Parts: sequence; C-alpha cells; structure tokens
Amino acid sequence: MGGRCAIRLPRTLDAVEARVLGCLLEKQQTTPEYYPLTVSALVAACNQKSNREPVMALAENDVREALDRLRADVLVWPVEGARAERWEHNLDRSWELDPAGKALITVLLLRGPQTPGELRGRSERMHPFSDLAGVEAALHRLAEGAEPLVAELPREPGQKERRWTHLASGAPPEHAERPAAPLHAAAPGLADRVAALEERVGELSEQLGRLLARIGDHD
Repeated sequence: MGGRCAIRLPRTLDAVEARVLGCLLEKQQTTPEYYPLTVSALVAACNQKSNREPVMALAENDVREALDRLRADVLVWPVEGARAERWEHNLDRSWELDPAGKALITVLLLRGPQTPGELRGRSERMHPFSDLAGVEAALHRLAEGAEPLVAELPREPGQKERRWTHLASGAPPEHAERPAAPLHAAAPGLADRVAALEERVGELSEQLGRLLARIGDHD
C-alpha cells in the first residue's frame, strides 16, 4: 500500500463531528440505497434513540456546522450533481478501513467504549464476525501504526473483558468512567440477546419511517 496523502486524525473531533461520521458510516453499510445522505436524513440519524450512546438532540445548524468543519479536513464532502444536497464520508481512504475495521469504528463512534463481545453483536448488520477472535484481530489492526484509531482501556474491576474506544475524539483518560452495573446485572448471554433485540427494533423503526415518508410523497 502506498503512502498516505493525509494524516488520519488531523485534529481532535468533537462529539457532534464524531456522531456525524458514525452516522454516515452506518447508513452507508446498512441502507446503501439511501446513501449519500441528505442533511435532514443525517440529522434524523444523529438523533436516533436506538443504537446511540448518548442520545442527542441536534439541530440542523449543528449538523451543518460539523459538516463544514469535517469538509475542511477532507473527511466528508458533498455529492456533486445530486438533486438534493447529499453528503458522504471519505474515511475508507483517509482512515484506510477494511470491512471489519469499518464496522467496528462505526459502532465505537456511535456508542462509545465497548467490549469485543458487545462490538460483535452490534456490528452484525455491517460485518458479521464468526467469533471474538476476529473482532479482536480487527481491533488490533486499527490500533497499529503511528496513527492508531482505537485503544484498549484498562480492565474494570469484576469485568472479564476489556473495553475498546475510538481515538478520533482524543486519547481516553487513564481511568475512563462507566456507569455502575445494576446490582442484579443480566447474564452475558441475556445481555447479548437484549442488544440484538434493540438492534432489530431500531431497524424496524427505520423501515417504518421510510415507508411512511414514501406514502407521504404519493399523497
């Protein structure tokens, strides 16, 4: 592979910029027929209540300003010739992403630090991993080189798996905080099934929204 034409992370991204990039990545992989995204679709994606941590309530102006900043760094750009204003990301090239790494960085941008098990379940629609070893191998590839995109966090007390975080918003603190688990935490198998159900509910909500929009267009 030839040398990079630009550095991966020219600066630290803020939370809105990270959310915008995560949404562009996600929709490209899960609903390619609607990608590149209009600004209104991108706002809706940023403000989704499912598959987002934290949930945001961004205005169109917030998203447009983030797009302008990201465009200056050549991380996104508008699509020329489109009837409506649409935007796409440039991360496949600028971050040198393979399909596995692309799926993982997408989920990390949208949902924050996660364990390999959580990442495997939440990235299934974008890139199905056959086992945790595949997830960990892809994470280590993203963490390699002079400009790593992810980092492994210290293991928390009582946790078997370490969490991973993206580095687009800067290096993590030495002891990243995480909400305390409830006293009667769900077993890992149940937690995975609940996460899968949440993903499916999110998919159905998106499909219903698109169907209602199409019905409205024909009224």
